[in-house]
Amino acid sequence: MSDGAAVAIGLLLPDVLGTYGDRGNATVLAQRLRWRGITARVVPIRAESRPPVSCDIYVIGGGEDAAQHFAADWLRKHSRLRGALGRSHVLAVCAGLQVLGLWTRDGRGRTRPGAEILPVTTVARGRRAVGEVVAGCRIPAVGLLTGFENHAGRTTLPPELTALGDVLHGVGNGDSRDGVLCGGVVGTYLHGPVLARNPALADLLLSRAVGAELPPLAVADQEAARNAHLAARRSRSWRRRLFRAGASGSAAI
Repeated sequence: MSDGAAVAIGLLLPDVLGTYGDRGNATVLAQRLRWRGITARVVPIRAESRPPVSCDIYVIGGGEDAAQHFAADWLRKHSRLRGALGRSHVLAVCAGLQVLGLWTRDGRGRTRPGAEILPVTTVARGRRAVGEVVAGCRIPAVGLLTGFENHAGRTTLPPELTALGDVLHGVGNGDSRDGVLCGGVVGTYLHGPVLARNPALADLLLSRAVGAELPPLAVADQEAARNAHLAARRSRSWRRRLFRAGASGSAAI
């Protein structure tokens, strides 16, 4: 990001991967910058366009199988964009996370190549994961993550990669973890949009993109909304898991 320039937020394939409202993540990022007096613009990158490779941050969301296959093929055709995503700050949600991986395998055993930006693989689960998720983020400043999931994938990370969070309620990747942290890429299965429900994660992404720590924001009812999402999931089971993970039950949520 150059001094005085607007922060460019690339919204990848909103006309293809737009099923779950994940385009709202781009809106959240832009608005949280504007509230701080920083100029921001959302750049929709549609299937028929020549994708820019100089955005400060990219956002890619979820969609059905056919849309996911199209997105993977589209990204593989645009090698300069693939290179930019590997060097940039990226939020990849659900199918977006799977698309950036090495390959996906459906319930019939058919394997399709991904964009090969992340060293992760995804296979079809026998049972679809649908419902609310609570996860303890492995980035301490972010705290608890909330969102909802709707997917049939089980995503495997290699041992050297770190997950975004540890699942306290829900499914996530399918191994008691959710998402991935890899270079500048943050991947997750959480919809919501995830950045609307987890503003600390939004601010972390923005700080990385602008290369500076951002001043805090006072947004009316923000914490009350997060508490409402968590209230129905405060079961003894995930409270015990949170305690074992070394987090505080009174942590900011």
